[in-house]
Amino acid sequence: MTTSTPQAGLAARLAETACVNAPFKLSDGAQLNAYFDEYRLAADPVLLHDVANAMAALVPDNAQVLAGIELGGVPLVVALSAATGLPAVFLRRQPKRYGSRQQIEGTTIDGRRTVLVDDVVRSGGQLLTMARTLRIAGAPVTHALCVLERPLGGRRLLADQQVTLHSLFSETDLPAQRTGDAA
Repeated sequence: MTTSTPQAGLAARLAETACVNAPFKLSDGAQLNAYFDEYRLAADPVLLHDVANAMAALVPDNAQVLAGIELGGVPLVVALSAATGLPAVFLRRQPKRYGSRQQIEGTTIDGRRTVLVDDVVRSGGQLLTMARTLRIAGAPVTHALCVLERPLGGRRLLADQQVTLHSLFSETDLPAQRTGDAA
């Protein structure tokens, strides 16, 4: 990717803001030398707006609802909802233990074509779990979006379950000096 394209410029801004060269421990215990910090992306209103606008082009034409996965997907889905005009839902990994006791919050999803939204896709396991949750709740899920895809089998795992992954960037699109082993 050349740095003269708008997409390359966005990739450079994203890497500068959200790619951190520091030790990072994954949930599976693996250690990385660098990672993608979705909170830095979410905290930068201009960058979040620009990423959401770029991701809007990835939303399938027949989408009816956007579903953000806690926690990294929530600010993205809010910004993407504003950019596309599509309603949003918010997915918890587990149902809330008090109050509403819901796992899925927001608009009605029953029978509505729902697109998953998350920050980073690695193995695809979290997206697959959330796709199953939405399907059980009655929402057809055949597409997922992410800001950054690491080629660690997620795309294939999702495709095996009839979910097409659309990524704004792969780790090779971001400047190498900032991403390292980005999560």
